[in-house]
Amino acid sequence: MKTLASFAAALAFLFASSVAALAAASDHSSHPSGLGKPLPPGWEPAVHDRAINTFTAFQKAEFRTGDAPDAAVVDAEGWIGGDYQRLWWKADSEQETKGAKAGEIELQALYSRLFSPFWDFQTGIRVDRQYSGRKRDTTGYFVIGLEGLAPYWFEVEPALFVSEKGKVSARLTASYDQLITQRLVVQPRVDLNAAFQDDTKRNLAAGLNDIEVGLRLRYDINRQFSPYVGVTLRRVLGGTAGLVRRSGEDISTTSFVFGLRTWF
Repeated sequence: MKTLASFAAALAFLFASSVAALAAASDHSSHPSGLGKPLPPGWEPAVHDRAINTFTAFQKAEFRTGDAPDAAVVDAEGWIGGDYQRLWWKADSEQETKGAKAGEIELQALYSRLFSPFWDFQTGIRVDRQYSGRKRDTTGYFVIGLEGLAPYWFEVEPALFVSEKGKVSARLTASYDQLITQRLVVQPRVDLNAAFQDDTKRNLAAGLNDIEVGLRLRYDINRQFSPYVGVTLRRVLGGTAGLVRRSGEDISTTSFVFGLRTWF
């Protein structure tokens, strides 16, 4: 409860700070020239294009079956703001659908600032909640990262996390959309996790922890509604693999997925 209360307070602070920054940007842009100076005679007023917009996307809303326990998986994100400053939210969840109910939920609230074409700097907070039966575990993190478009149109999200216990970890997500036709798209995706210290509570060793490689084929009924099928391969790495083996779990799993990608 203490972690959830801290998350709510930090989320309120982030939201208030972002709204204040966006309001200040809008006030600055309200001057006819947009530069704080009067327009020369005969000049038309500048177009005011700093409106507050919103965006929501479900990158993954899928069912997974295969070597790992069957599960429903959701990867969603969104933002509110303008061209340069935004308040982002991100949510990932995984819920097993058979046997003893287990799963995890990850929530992030981030302040984002465009610092270069196609690239945003992001910082904020993250809360993880893992559960299995009656067991519950909640951990809070400070987040700092980037999100943007690398050369050759690779979407990249590197991020660094510092937990409330001082444990440092990192994550890299990269994906690429390859058009086969105007409606048929294949997307390879890689998720890589690493830790800078051992974390026996979460069954993690220092170094690279795991990698997941996925390949999804989707059909764009329209640009906002795309069902897909795919396959994913997850492999636990390094010292973490030894910890996972000792707990009796598989270090390599292959799964088939089908789901929906949508945005609005």
